[in-house]
Amino acid sequence: MKKSERMTNQSRTNREKKNGFLRYLQRDWQLYVLMILPMLFILVFKFLPYSGLSIAFKDYKVAKGYSGSPWVGFSVFQKVFGKRDFGQAVGNTLLLNILDLVFSFPMPVILALILNEIKNRYFKSVMQTLLYLPHFLSWVIIGGIGYSLFSISSGVVNVLIQNAGHSPIPFLQDNTWWLISYVLIGVWQSMGWGTIIYLAAITGVNSELYEAARVDGAGRLKQCLHVTLPCIRSTIVTLLIMNLGKLMGGSFERIYALANAKATEFTTTIPVLVYRWGIESGKFSEATALGLFQSVIGLLLVVLADYIAKRLGEDGLI
Repeated sequence: MKKSERMTNQSRTNREKKNGFLRYLQRDWQLYVLMILPMLFILVFKFLPYSGLSIAFKDYKVAKGYSGSPWVGFSVFQKVFGKRDFGQAVGNTLLLNILDLVFSFPMPVILALILNEIKNRYFKSVMQTLLYLPHFLSWVIIGGIGYSLFSISSGVVNVLIQNAGHSPIPFLQDNTWWLISYVLIGVWQSMGWGTIIYLAAITGVNSELYEAARVDGAGRLKQCLHVTLPCIRSTIVTLLIMNLGKLMGGSFERIYALANAKATEFTTTIPVLVYRWGIESGKFSEATALGLFQSVIGLLLVVLADYIAKRLGEDGLI
């Protein structure tokens, strides 16, 4: 009797779930239609390419195709790991991404706190527009702007420095200065767009907490430190975990837009090496193996960061 009742309740629950989904589909069908194109994009460009990962374990030749190329197992990875460029690419990728994490990640948080304190709505909206604008510029345009500003011979900044009686600074022609310029340009390009999520999180903070802090004598700075930051801590941790997963990644376009023949010490990164091996040299198996290695390490970093965050009492991501 009890078993039949459980089966009846389970079938009723399944029927209610099915009817609930159909009801939501009928009510919000326009939203589901809008989801078709993004879902197709993800399916075609994110999931279907997984079938091509098999060439990382094959001696792939274009003329032979997937089925005709012989299976070689992990010998391609051994060849990749033994190359001198591999160690340099891994080191440069970690260096550039760690510098980005240290300098670029805190800036949107600081900027969001500053924008939240601006009371003039017109001035605030103008500032937000100006700060968001660099995100929508391609790295080709940003690279052109960078060379127009920092070129050692005709750059606007160096012209002003020379007019002041000082020697020009090789911002993009010296390896050390190139590294500094790379990081600062990245901070400028990303900090405005990154504030959107933090400003949205700040709007969800209970206003009564600010009133209680003011009653206790807290000024604006203490309100930011003891009310705003603790309330958006979970958002900061989530985005930090996602950024840690990109430590082995990087932007190919950013490197190529700012690269030149005089400063080459830090321009060999994993995405650049994948491009050189795959597109320029036709070494598709090695390029795929390197890309797969990069993705696996990124996944492990996300899982590790999520585990550490949960051990520290945060919600985590997974």
